[in-house]
Amino acid sequence: MIFTSTETIFVRVYEARMDLLRAVIVGPAGTPYHDGLFVFDVLFPPNYPSVPPMVYYYSGGLRLNPNLYDCGKVCLSLLNTWNGKKTEMWIPGKSTMLQVLVSIQGLILNAKPFFNEPGYENMYVGEDGERRSKQYNEDVFILSLKTMVYTIRRPPKHFEDFVVGHFRQRAHDILVACKAYKEGSQVGSMVKEGTQDVNEHEMSTSHEFKEAVGKMMKTLVTNFIKNGSKDCEQFQVSA
Repeated sequence: MIFTSTETIFVRVYEARMDLLRAVIVGPAGTPYHDGLFVFDVLFPPNYPSVPPMVYYYSGGLRLNPNLYDCGKVCLSLLNTWNGKKTEMWIPGKSTMLQVLVSIQGLILNAKPFFNEPGYENMYVGEDGERRSKQYNEDVFILSLKTMVYTIRRPPKHFEDFVVGHFRQRAHDILVACKAYKEGSQVGSMVKEGTQDVNEHEMSTSHEFKEAVGKMMKTLVTNFIKNGSKDCEQFQVSA
């Protein structure tokens, strides 16, 4: 087992099975996926790199992005699982596995995933599009929190220690963000170290979302404490 990583993409390869790879991507700051862990298994076909790798997403049964299906399918031009421009498709001798992982993190787990749905960028424009996008982000954030709980309870094999360490380190900031969103801040406005990046003219989060966040905070606090995180009890009152 070999472990390698960038700052937010972590990979393990199997010495006995060089055709397999497991990757964990940290959700980017400024998105509804921030601080989450997203797990992917990769199979390199016999004719790789003439063809793209096969990528499976561990969804936990949750559909939190138009490109990530609850069945595990990853819809991405680079994987030839979605139609795109010729330059966006897999190019033998040029495209790489790292490019796939960076594309998932940057193009799929983005700040406005609502517009990942084909045609939505042109169909929903102006205020209507922004309103729908913000509503989608609220729904996605709740699913991302559920994914965190799922990952803590059932960490991917060979990443058990990594999952424990990640959520011990990030638990406080996750709960700070939840508290801010529950009080009306827009999803994704909480960036590193709990600093708020928000436009005062942005609309507040919905009442239904605030209630859902409050319920999820109780579950998160319980699981974070079991995971060994400190200073989480203060958020039990907020929840």
